[in-house]
Amino acid sequence: MPSHPANTLTLVADVGGTNTRVALADGTRVLAQSVRKYANADHSDLQSVIRAYIADEGGVDCLGACVAIAGPVMDGVGKMTNLDWTFDRDSLRAATGAEHVSILNDLQAQGHAIGYLSEDKLRVIIDGPSGKEHAAKLVIGVGTGFNAAPVFDTEAGRFVAPSECGHTALPVGSERLNRLAAFIAAEHGFASVEEVLSGRGMENIYRWVSTEAGTPAKLAAADIGAAAKSGDPLAVITLETFAQVLGAVAGDLALTQLPYGGVYLIGGVARAITPWLQGDNFAKPFQDKGRFSTFMRDFGVKIVEDDFAALVGCASHIAHKTHG
Repeated sequence: MPSHPANTLTLVADVGGTNTRVALADGTRVLAQSVRKYANADHSDLQSVIRAYIADEGGVDCLGACVAIAGPVMDGVGKMTNLDWTFDRDSLRAATGAEHVSILNDLQAQGHAIGYLSEDKLRVIIDGPSGKEHAAKLVIGVGTGFNAAPVFDTEAGRFVAPSECGHTALPVGSERLNRLAAFIAAEHGFASVEEVLSGRGMENIYRWVSTEAGTPAKLAAADIGAAAKSGDPLAVITLETFAQVLGAVAGDLALTQLPYGGVYLIGGVARAITPWLQGDNFAKPFQDKGRFSTFMRDFGVKIVEDDFAALVGCASHIAHKTHG
């Protein structure tokens, strides 16, 4: 017999390339004690993970279900970027028995979480005025890849627009950044934002910095962070450069979307380099937009430090879908 009330709770899942987190939510609140993590390698597809979770929970009669995936979602069909899994709303409905189902891109899920996260999970990078309740917001993901999505609260509900802006051209505003862009283009054929602002992007910057210093070298992203903490000059310059480029790109995106409700940085890389973002390395290029530099002070920037933010976003999205 199910150990949870029937047709009351929703099932939410955050599907990464390696692991999947699954939980139950009561409205917009994720039930922390219900969170379970599953290794994707142990399962043939997402349906298998969900069925295992429902069994582990002693049976769940779900009111709704929402999953966030690390990959594109089109017309209700989700395809993982780094895993050979594809699923749609019908398969999610079959696995959960839920009436209401949704599939979101993981960045969209993060956008749906904004406003439902506790303040102690948000670290201020640039203080800004409090926007009105329905002011536009912007989530920027910096991790394995780079992407950003605007968040709009409308009379019809919240809309988080999909995007692939990490594959746009890297902005250049100095001779130094021109040289970085040329270095990236020579290796990859095109100097995109993601080839600089991501885990592998950090490694690309390090190779460029070391090459410019006359000592070409490779270093993994995690090792770059450790080396910078110990004062290694090449690693320090790498993280300073990363923060400067991120500031410039985030500022450009803010001018494009006008997020008076705030800019929110998410992702493992963003969190890992937090100390390098708290100062002029990030803030100056973020706000240095010529005659619009003063205008840029209207946009605050925070880092999301909640590991379950995507689950919260799924819960928020499906709660509004089921209850209106």
